[in-house]
Amino acid sequence: MAKGARASSIKANNTALKTKVFGPIETARTERLSAKLLALAAAPRPSTQKDAGDVSMDVEGKTTPLVIEFKLNSVVDAAAPAPLKSALKVTKQADDMEVDKDTTQAPASSKPSSGRIEKKRSARSRSSGIVFPKYKNGKKVGTKSKKSGFFPYKPFLPGLAEYEAPGFGFGATPPKAPFDKIVFMVVDALRSDFVFSNESAFTFTQGLISKGAAMPFTAHATSPTITMPRVKAITTGSIPSFLDVILNFAESDTTSSLAAQDTWLAQMKAKGSGKLVMYGDDTWLKLFPDTFDRADGTSSFFVADFTEVDNNVTRHVPEELRNDDWNTMVLHYLGMDHIGHKAGPRSPNMLPKQKEMDGIVEQIYTAIETQKHLQDTLLVLCGDHGMNDAGNHGGSAPGETSPALVFMSPKFRKIFAGDESPIAATDEFQFYETVEQSDIAPTLAGLLGFPVPRNNLGNFIHQFFPMWRSVDDQFHLLVSNAKQILKVVTAAYPASLFGEDSPQDCQNPSSDIERLACDWKLITAQLENRGEIFPPHTDPLFYDIVTWLRHAQDIMGSAASDYNMGKLYAGQAIAFLSQILASVPAAPVRRTSYPLLAITLSYSVMVFASSFVEEEHNFWYWAASGWIAALIFKTARSSLTTSFSCVVVLAGLRLTRRWNQTGQKFAGEPDIARTFLAEHTTLLWALVFAMYMWNCYSLSSTGFPHLPRSIAKGISQLLAVMAAAFKVAFTHEDAPELLDWAASKVAELTTGFSLVTRARGVFIGIGLALAQVIGAEYLAEVRRHRFASTRTIHNLLTLFLITQSRATNIPLIMIFSAQFHLLHNLDLNLIEVTITSIIFQYTSFFAFGGTNSISSIDLSSAYNGVSGYNIVAVGILTFVSNWTGPIFWTSATTIMLLRLRASGEKNVLKHYIALQTVFAATSLCFVMIACTELRSHLFIWTVFSPKYLYSMAWTIGQHLGMNIGLGSLLFWLGTY
Repeated sequence: MAKGARASSIKANNTALKTKVFGPIETARTERLSAKLLALAAAPRPSTQKDAGDVSMDVEGKTTPLVIEFKLNSVVDAAAPAPLKSALKVTKQADDMEVDKDTTQAPASSKPSSGRIEKKRSARSRSSGIVFPKYKNGKKVGTKSKKSGFFPYKPFLPGLAEYEAPGFGFGATPPKAPFDKIVFMVVDALRSDFVFSNESAFTFTQGLISKGAAMPFTAHATSPTITMPRVKAITTGSIPSFLDVILNFAESDTTSSLAAQDTWLAQMKAKGSGKLVMYGDDTWLKLFPDTFDRADGTSSFFVADFTEVDNNVTRHVPEELRNDDWNTMVLHYLGMDHIGHKAGPRSPNMLPKQKEMDGIVEQIYTAIETQKHLQDTLLVLCGDHGMNDAGNHGGSAPGETSPALVFMSPKFRKIFAGDESPIAATDEFQFYETVEQSDIAPTLAGLLGFPVPRNNLGNFIHQFFPMWRSVDDQFHLLVSNAKQILKVVTAAYPASLFGEDSPQDCQNPSSDIERLACDWKLITAQLENRGEIFPPHTDPLFYDIVTWLRHAQDIMGSAASDYNMGKLYAGQAIAFLSQILASVPAAPVRRTSYPLLAITLSYSVMVFASSFVEEEHNFWYWAASGWIAALIFKTARSSLTTSFSCVVVLAGLRLTRRWNQTGQKFAGEPDIARTFLAEHTTLLWALVFAMYMWNCYSLSSTGFPHLPRSIAKGISQLLAVMAAAFKVAFTHEDAPELLDWAASKVAELTTGFSLVTRARGVFIGIGLALAQVIGAEYLAEVRRHRFASTRTIHNLLTLFLITQSRATNIPLIMIFSAQFHLLHNLDLNLIEVTITSIIFQYTSFFAFGGTNSISSIDLSSAYNGVSGYNIVAVGILTFVSNWTGPIFWTSATTIMLLRLRASGEKNVLKHYIALQTVFAATSLCFVMIACTELRSHLFIWTVFSPKYLYSMAWTIGQHLGMNIGLGSLLFWLGTY
């Protein structure tokens, strides 16, 4: 869907570019080319023996052979007028008659030229391959950097850009900028429809668009769509590394700082015309240390706060608008992103938040209109990324990659007649023209009067060229942009390709980069021989440069950084070695492990297909159904009761697979959690309270074996009431639309304590109960209740998992509990327990709404009981809330293993861990191989790289931390 939306938006942009901006471009092109080609046909041919087949040009007093090979655009060829066709025919005849004869006398060191001037204008590149450059020194890309692995940092040009004469008759003095100050307002997760659609509350902004005082765009944000890499793209104009996904969550990280890189913030500071101030997301302070003269940052991960986090920004705005000592003010509002994470884009809090942000825009724009010292101020409103239907982001769905972008100033009324606003919403979230997010940096450079950042890959947004009346100024900006990007291209690819004496065949270029080089030589030749200056909207050269910029942006945007192949292969070797080592202790049970082998190999092969990675949940749902069907077939011969138990488990699986629609193909489709239960809130809370009552009954009946029954019952009820009250209060703040009248009454009766205090109360209560169970059993002279104590710990863990789950997912834990109870009563052997554990861990992960996309990470419960950012606490809570199902089945599996041990089977835990490790190591090894071998795949960063990150989480967090760590601890407590 994302790829189709992107393709359609590019096609629409190209159409608009031809019809609205360049006007009669094809007519002007054909007329001018006809004249030039006719003149060329009539001109005398070169008579010198040296390079006789080449056209000579005098550049700065030197006669330099210039080989230009160039094909007319197929569109122009088809519609070429008679003069142009005649010119082509005459040129070909002259070429055949004279030029080809002379090529035999060319030196052997030079490649013979046909002498034909063929204009090659290819369509915008759609290559899906990642191109690996051959560097000047001839070394392969993998040996360029020894510090980078699969997620390397892209190399960058150091230093601060300075104005340089672009050549071709243009001076070093840049065109005069129309603005000298900027208010850059970022609203986190500001999806395009939140501003432009008829369902938006940005009424003032829409009024500016219709009046011509605001120029709207949809800014395409490449994956990963999370704050840190998007801010990097906005400020540098470059393409960030996928490694920023990890750095985005490690808020204490400083290695991702942009202090050493050229950005438009650094350029504004270098101008020395004023101070830089920033209020909002402290990501800016981490990326740009010592850049801002006044700042007040807030944590971007404390998602429970919708209001204070934005009020902390807004309270500084009136005072700063009165100050005249700054030239840059950055505002980054987080409330909208927090609402999305907590309750999704359709939350009742969303429209009030939009109205609040629109009010800030009105306040700033009004000050620009009325205050003299702000009359040359540019206001930019944009989102760093969007959000999907679940309110998350990080992936490549249309909603995630389509943030809004609006440039606002009264000066725009002179060049912009206005546009329809609001307009109807679309599923692809494409409104007005779509630009790249990296285009912001060079556009600001022109509008504010500073050099384009050195590592920029963006293009100046062509709608702003009319801000300069002089045609020379407009060409100056465009050519400067092209020369700057040329430096980035030649830093990654051989500069000799773009030289006048480059050896490549421009008639049949073998790669995109060679085609780009040939097009650049054509543009250079046209710039050197420019005659009469034409307005950009009728000058074909202007269109040629814009097309070249887009082609260069495509190539550099898809080009990979240096891979350290040594590290990649070393990692694969280590994973393969761990697989072999794990197979040794699993050898005693290998004869009965064929079903596990089949699942492992099937899953491992699957990771090589991008569609299967995106829809992995289907594999596990079918594997679970097939496995339970096999158990039904096995038990049917011995007992109909056990077969019926398996049928009930299978029915539970049917419910869980429809609980949350996940993956990419059917994401956002109706499901039980977000559609059915959201409409039947009474049923939802009946199921939620039933789960709490079930847990309370389990604790009071078998838990706390060393305490009197009455005390055990009282503790169980107190914990259940505290946890239920917290969940009701949490939902009241998080998603009040899910509360029915009874739950609302409960929320009203329990007011008076903050959510942090309540969550801490639940956690402390669970911790004290856990300590009592372990301590009482450890101090007992005769340990008769070890198994009961383990069941109690499992129930306490279940209560903790309920606390970390969304209200709509709590009934899932009740289904898991019922399935566990039924499976526990079956006579499963070790292999069957292991297979059941693996299948149900993965099935439950996807049933809770998990995917292999970064956007499915749920942060809604990451701050339960946390009043500030603590990377350890938030990291643990985030993992628990996203791996709730697998953690539950880890604990449940341990109880089934204890039963196996009690039946007399030896080395149960050892063999279980060995089998789990074989599966984990094999799957990780195949994922690593897939990422290495498919590193040039179109979806390497949007599909396979997130899958690799999730595989790391599964291996380190779930397997090592839960299956081995937690599982071994519970097993030890049940056997010591």
